[in-house]
Amino acid sequence: MTGWLAIAGLGPGDDALVTPEVTAALRGATDVIGYIPYVARVAARDGLTLHPSDNRVEMDRARHALGLALAGHRVVVVSSGDPGVFAMAAAVFEAIEHGPPAWAALDVRVLPGITAMLAASARAGAPLGHDFCAINLSDNLKPQATIDRRVRLAAEADFAIAFYNPRSRSRPDGLIAALAILRDTCADQRPVLFARAVSTPDEHLHIVALRDARADMADMRTVVIVGSSRTRMVPGTRFIYTPRSAS
Repeated sequence: MTGWLAIAGLGPGDDALVTPEVTAALRGATDVIGYIPYVARVAARDGLTLHPSDNRVEMDRARHALGLALAGHRVVVVSSGDPGVFAMAAAVFEAIEHGPPAWAALDVRVLPGITAMLAASARAGAPLGHDFCAINLSDNLKPQATIDRRVRLAAEADFAIAFYNPRSRSRPDGLIAALAILRDTCADQRPVLFARAVSTPDEHLHIVALRDARADMADMRTVVIVGSSRTRMVPGTRFIYTPRSAS
């Protein structure tokens, strides 16, 4: 049996937003590997082994997947959103780079998915309609000083900014620091979108001005999008957008 490895994005939550390409890969898989809540989104069936694991063992998970593929298994590593955005694709390629030569010869494919920031932006209108960036506020893999510097530079460059992993019980202060930097750098009236659990039954969107934004408006299921200086509400609607003509 010839093995292969697909690194797949399950989208933001709604099964309708999982691509047909990912669905086909899951249908042909013998093994699914990923963080516990993401693997739980994959239905069990005969001939499929599910391998859920903790969120802080990305490299172990990548090596496990590559080892199974080398042994002839058809493996799908699942992430939420897109696997190349703060997710497992980078970990798999890092493992390949530093692993045995046989891993580099495997059939490895990355199957894109709809990211949380794109799903949130679509629900709210088009806040990412012009230049934007994405910043992960988790300090698990990089120092807080690096995060602070990137937030400040992005604000000074007048990007719209999507913040991933804004707040958790173990890291309650990351978004507080980011908002303080933004208030020091940006005008207070620019809109901030708090989009929680987009495309799921728990979905909730809340738009406030930067001056009114608070860290407790977010949790780990929230993506936060801060508009640029040109981002604005469409009068009489619930939509915000950033004009493409922004300079």
